[in-house]
Amino acid sequence: MKEEANASVTGGKGMTVAPSPLNEVKLDLGVILTIGGVLLLVQGRIVESLLVQFLVLVSYGLLGSCWIVFRTRRVMAEMARNRKQRSDGSY
Repeated sequence: MKEEANASVTGGKGMTVAPSPLNEVKLDLGVILTIGGVLLLVQGRIVESLLVQFLVLVSYGLLGSCWIVFRTRRVMAEMARNRKQRSDGSY
């Protein structure tokens, strides 16, 4: 019976995420999208004007996009720096 439980698709390891330098960026993206979804649902109750609602959503989208681009570029630059240090033989 125990062998059948371990014969799952994941090989009995459970749900895991492979280590990646971009995992933090993925988490940020998930948080931004979740908050954006909630904002989309409640912004009609917070602000009356359709123009202001549109501006709030566009502003949030632009800020979220800029944050993700900033974080991704920072992680990629750090990865390049680490790769260069390893290729030079220094740590």
